[in-house]
Amino acid sequence: MAKGFRVVVAAVFLCVIGSAASAAETVSLKVGYQQLSPSGELAAEVNGFGTRIDVEDDLDLGDSEGIIVEAAVSLGDFKLTVGYLPLSYEGSSVLSRSILFDDETYTVGSTIESSLDLDIFDVGLTWFFINMDDIPVRLQLGLEFAVKITDAEASLVDSTTGVSESVSGILPIPTIGLRGRVALSDYIGINGRLGYLGYSGNHFMDGDVQIEFSPIPMVGIFAGYRYLDIEIDESDVFVDADFSGFYSGVLVRF
Repeated sequence: MAKGFRVVVAAVFLCVIGSAASAAETVSLKVGYQQLSPSGELAAEVNGFGTRIDVEDDLDLGDSEGIIVEAAVSLGDFKLTVGYLPLSYEGSSVLSRSILFDDETYTVGSTIESSLDLDIFDVGLTWFFINMDDIPVRLQLGLEFAVKITDAEASLVDSTTGVSESVSGILPIPTIGLRGRVALSDYIGINGRLGYLGYSGNHFMDGDVQIEFSPIPMVGIFAGYRYLDIEIDESDVFVDADFSGFYSGVLVRF
């Protein structure tokens, strides 16, 4: 991931936490562990020429496992969320066909070491038009606008010849959708989120269902299932893939 992108991630997280320090409402922090499986295609094109490579059949990419983080500040009918979702996939395969990647040909029978990295920085603002948050049974439903700043990098290495090519690009993709929550006080609750937007050959769909359990008021655990449908077609980098799987972690509120 580019150094400048890391700086932006850190700066915005600090801004959110700094704002939360002066807020009179709920602040939450979630740290979890996820495992997402990939499917779909990627390509590195030069002047429009390149092979659409299947990440399962051609590259045999494994699952991505890693830490996820989300900070949130609730201010009345509004909720600001900042999340970081790193996806890192690696694979090793023997090519059953020749492929063209970033103007380099990898021939049939070659042993290829491959990687696909997607670092997603997610900033969202939700307006709850239904906000029954002051009764034992809580119900919230809101319209969310979010921006997914996505840093994508793909690389292929021929372990026989040593030929290595990689491509990368950073793209902000906005989404519009819904976020909701049904809960019994802060003891147990179900959260749902769905967002989508497509433009200029790019789109991002993010679906997420999560259950929270807080046996004590300020500390709890959570688990959920996430589905991402991402298409990036920018600067000769092409990704059209789905990522799905389960995650779990711990949360604190203050």
